[in-house]
This record gives sequence, structure tokens and C-alpha cells, in this order.
Amino acid sequence: MGKVVVQATMSLDGFIAYPSGGVGPLFDWYRNGDVEFHDNERTYRVSAASAEYLRSAWSNVGPGVMGRRLFDLTDGWGGTPAVGDAAFVVTHRVPTEWIDAHPDAPFTFVTDGVESAIAKAQAVAGGRVVSLTAGDMTGQALAAGLVDELRVDLVPVLLGTGVRYFGGFTGAEHLLENPTVVQGDRVTHLHYRVRKEAP
Repeated sequence: MGKVVVQATMSLDGFIAYPSGGVGPLFDWYRNGDVEFHDNERTYRVSAASAEYLRSAWSNVGPGVMGRRLFDLTDGWGGTPAVGDAAFVVTHRVPTEWIDAHPDAPFTFVTDGVESAIAKAQAVAGGRVVSLTAGDMTGQALAAGLVDELRVDLVPVLLGTGVRYFGGFTGAEHLLENPTVVQGDRVTHLHYRVRKEAP
């Protein structure tokens, strides 16, 4: 089964977006460098260190799991997942009009929660990574013991308010292994493995 990895850009005070969903200066590092990095239909210009980090982080990503709010904010990226080759969207209501407009989009809409969406994604992932978007779903998945790794692209800015990396997570304590650290330009990439309890 594919391991579940969360990756998101985060402000120093723990936010991944403003309350509106806008990212302000959080994504500036995706366009402040000299090295072109391509993923799916998108092109980024990042520092050499960030490009190498992203190649490693994204090279084995298969399906992604996201919430309906992010899907709506991006309009499903026009039918092409931001990372990976398929998307499982947790929702209470299936967007039939969007599906009709994007009949070939590799999106599956899951109405019975994040745990079910992760299981469905793992079923098609094989040995590839399942990418989980940060926010409330990450908090829920972490509480359920389903998250294997956390990748935090830490940006030197304080947003003051917004959407938290772990959403409203108030679960039990979780210990992480020591991080690997890569310093980019205006971003520090932190990669943690979640310490699992012994059986």
C-alpha cells in the first residue's frame, strides 16, 4: 500500500492559506528562482535546491486526496490534478455538472469521509505515494493513524490568521522523527516521518 504523505507550504505561524483560500506570499518561492521545474501541466521557477527537493518529493506521487473546498477554489485545476495522476475528492455532494464538463478527468468523488478516500487512493497507488492535502483532512487522518510523512515548505512570513496546516486537529500527541532539511530561497523544506507506535 502506498504511504500517505502530506506536503504544503506553511507560514511560520502555522497557516497554509488566508481564510479566503488565497495564499498571498506563501507561493512566492515557486517563481523566484533560476531553475525550471515541471510537474503535470505546470511550470515553476525555483532555486536549484528547491528543484532537487521537489523532484525527489514528487517523483513517486500517484493519487492525491483533497477536500471539496480546495477542489472548488481551484475548479479542480481544469481536470488535471496539481500533483500526481489522479485525485480523490472528499465531499458531501458530487459535482455532476463539473464531471459532465470534464468527462476524462481522473477525479473520484468520495462521500463517506477521508479514511475511505485514503483507502480508495491506496488501492490504486500500488507502491506509489498517496498525497494528502493539508488542512482539516490532515488533522483527521493524523488522528486516525493514517499519515506516514509530513513535508512542510516553511516560508519566512507570518499570516496572522487563516487555514492551519493541521486544520482544527486537537487529537493525541504525535511524535515525529528528526527532519531532513533543505534550504531553498525564501523557503526551508522540512521532511518528517511520523513515528508509529509499536504493535
